[in-house]
Amino acid sequence: MSDRIEIEEVNAVEQPPRARVDASEERSERKRDYLEGFLSQKPQVAAAGEPGGDLYEAVVAALKDIYDPEIPVNIYDLGLIYGVDVTADGHAVVTMTLTTPHCPVAETMPTEVELRVGAVPGIGSSEVNLVWEPAWDPAKMSDDAKLELGML
Repeated sequence: MSDRIEIEEVNAVEQPPRARVDASEERSERKRDYLEGFLSQKPQVAAAGEPGGDLYEAVVAALKDIYDPEIPVNIYDLGLIYGVDVTADGHAVVTMTLTTPHCPVAETMPTEVELRVGAVPGIGSSEVNLVWEPAWDPAKMSDDAKLELGML
């Protein structure tokens, strides 16, 4: 093997070929931009009781004000809320679980959720369905909750 370095002098570099546009008649008309219709559409407003709607988001905000007494994270970010359904007439149904059936607040937490959700302006009645399947596990927590607990 040689330790010799060779140097090559270059005076100019050959230019790459330029792209050419075919100017034939069949391509002379510009086709309609497929995004034109999409971009001109106005965003659809979510119904009040659907995700993104004012009433739904108010219920979620109320749930985020309720904290598990043993874990310094709200029950929504903790992953205890499995579903929120709000009907057009203002009836809210919250499906939730607890970290364990032997949770010290197993008797009081569903009642607190029902009262807090029922206090949201626009909600006429509220109902809480406490379920145990699927069982809660830490994977259901939001990233914010995991960060708060030092799990990220």
